[in-house]
Amino acid sequence: MRRLLLIAPSQKTGSRALFPPLSLAVVAGLTPDEWEVEIVDEAVEQVDLESEATLVGLTVMTPLAPRAYELADHFRGRGVQVVLGGIHPTALPHEAARHADAVVIGEAEGVWHHVLKDASRRRLRRFYESVERPDLRALPAPRRDLFRPDAYLTTATVQTSRGCPHSCSFCSVTRFFGRTYRSRPVADIVAELAALGQKVVFFVDDNIFGAPSRARELFRRLTPLGLTWVGQSSINIARNTELLVLAAKSGCRGLFVGLESLLPANLREAGKAVLNRAADYREAVSRIQSQGIGVEGAFIFGFDQDDPGVFGRTVEFARKVRLAAAQFGILTPFPGTPLWSRLRNEGRITEPDWSRYTISNVVYRPLKMSAEALQDGFEWAYRSFYSYPSIVGRLLPQAVKFRATLPFFLKLNLHFREIAVSGRRDTGRAVRSGGMGYSPT
Repeated sequence: MRRLLLIAPSQKTGSRALFPPLSLAVVAGLTPDEWEVEIVDEAVEQVDLESEATLVGLTVMTPLAPRAYELADHFRGRGVQVVLGGIHPTALPHEAARHADAVVIGEAEGVWHHVLKDASRRRLRRFYESVERPDLRALPAPRRDLFRPDAYLTTATVQTSRGCPHSCSFCSVTRFFGRTYRSRPVADIVAELAALGQKVVFFVDDNIFGAPSRARELFRRLTPLGLTWVGQSSINIARNTELLVLAAKSGCRGLFVGLESLLPANLREAGKAVLNRAADYREAVSRIQSQGIGVEGAFIFGFDQDDPGVFGRTVEFARKVRLAAAQFGILTPFPGTPLWSRLRNEGRITEPDWSRYTISNVVYRPLKMSAEALQDGFEWAYRSFYSYPSIVGRLLPQAVKFRATLPFFLKLNLHFREIAVSGRRDTGRAVRSGGMGYSPT
């Protein structure tokens, strides 16, 4: 029997992680039964470097590219075929091809059967890319049975749609999934949830409210299931009271929301001036919270109009509106994004080492502060927001309103606090790769 080893590389291995790599379970689901499939998430277990796999596949995010290339080079040195895919190889396929027998550009569904057929004959092509975006109807179920349930907070992560019509300058997801929403049939989603048998679910769509009519149908079908769920959304969901109420009735108890900045000039720079109205943030957060939904806000430091005062202003706002949690990141020019192209053309990118592109390191030259001030301010923001007085002051007044998800948000706050006070520079990677952030899977 042919053997397929799928690897999610990591900079370090521990005993437990927040969420598993859903994308590899999807690829495993696409693989026919004549292949024996193993998934190794290096965040929670070691890779068997002597594996007798027929084919090794690695999913690659930018900060993990050096580790992925190291593993790929090792297996190829043993004569094992290697295929690379994911956001980073899609942005830089020729770079990735130096370390692989084949590179999958974009989503795997349209080409994976060709990859396996060619690998069986040891005739892999250099690049595989679908002509069209894959149809999300009747997708095979992700192989969650290949994960170790004890290694994660939960394995109940579900993707109901792909794509985003917005083109935020810093985001690498749009190029990968496209600028239109593609949705799975609601009946397929309900069937997957029934098969999961879990009452707490994390939807990893970039914006589960993105197509309002479809979201409306989904929430109505979810309501009888008695779920508690957390997802991702843009802040403008606060303007649609009907949809927000339906979401709450269907079990929504937490939303990750990209607020990004309190300055309109920065939002224009990011390409989010229409989507995000900084002047309305306070009221918008309150509207979401009024439905019993906790808000986890995401902020980016280092836009061209940011000065050293941005850290204090942002943390003060996040405390005052009582965000259930917050994620702070340093503006990072990921390859393939408009931001990367602009900063490269301006000669402002200072760091060639992809392993430092974790959203927690300064890899470019800021305009209105030094790189050191940006790094120090970012780390201060985490320590300040996740101090014990801040955690208690934000969560305790909302304990009754958010009783269903209070344990989750408390664990999340303590997790971020541990990272913040340790002084580790992997804060952004640890946070954003948890399934709620730049990359959904």
